Amino acid sequence: MTIDIRKVTVLGTGVLGSQIAFQTAFRGFDVTAYDISDDALTAARGRFDKLAAVYREQVPGGADGKAETTAAGIALTSDLAEAVRDADLVIEAVPEVLSIKQETYEKLGKLAPERTIFASNSSTLLPSAMKDFTGRPDRFLALHFANQVWHFNTAEIMGTADTDPAVYRAVVDFASAIGMVPIELHKEKAGYVLNSLLVPLLDAAMTLAEGGYASPEDVDKTWTIGTGAPAGPFRILDIIGLTTPYNIMVNGDETSQRIAKWLKDNYIDKGKLGIATGEGFYKY
Repeated sequence: MTIDIRKVTVLGTGVLGSQIAFQTAFRGFDVTAYDISDDALTAARGRFDKLAAVYREQVPGGADGKAETTAAGIALTSDLAEAVRDADLVIEAVPEVLSIKQETYEKLGKLAPERTIFASNSSTLLPSAMKDFTGRPDRFLALHFANQVWHFNTAEIMGTADTDPAVYRAVVDFASAIGMVPIELHKEKAGYVLNSLLVPLLDAAMTLAEGGYASPEDVDKTWTIGTGAPAGPFRILDIIGLTTPYNIMVNGDETSQRIAKWLKDNYIDKGKLGIATGEGFYKY
């Protein structure tokens, strides 16, 4: 069975969703970006314009107007039916809350054509926790990108026991076609490869700072000097954006919820969400 992916819809235009849409369009695919309101779409257009500037400066082939043409060519809509009516692939990048994702797939499964493949960009949730809500578990899997997709260009691909092998291969091929390095997982693992390594580091860092053991700056200093890494965990958290770890931890155990409250009280409620807002643990 040959599966041809040409029309791609990205659900969610936050930091990573906008990057996925832009990278996919930059590589020549027909891309529609969906979000829930006109305000969200206005913010998305701003993100695409900023990405155009980044691609113009940093990405081969991004100069001579291609980056700007890419930004202008991404269709934007807040109508879910319109967004997915002719999609070959839908990449879901909505907030990292299981109930929101499940509700999204319930709607999506009724609106998208039968042929459409669904892929979740979830960073922590297992696809098996969502597959029964899709109405097409054989055409559903996870496709996880790292932030700054043009630079940190892994794409982790993880199916369930129900995923059609032909669908899995088609998504691997798609990842390669948009300039990613496909990382194939052979069975389900929460956190895939990248976050199975990264999340314990970020959790340990926040535990140290929230507990008053060391400042975020000194935690980062220890990590970068001691390992030679280019960035410490709190710099990484600023890149990711603080709402993502908050959404994960607020639904966790007692310790996680305490750290979530610390994030909310000291940073999120003060508008310090990371690089996207100009300040998180650091000022930018």
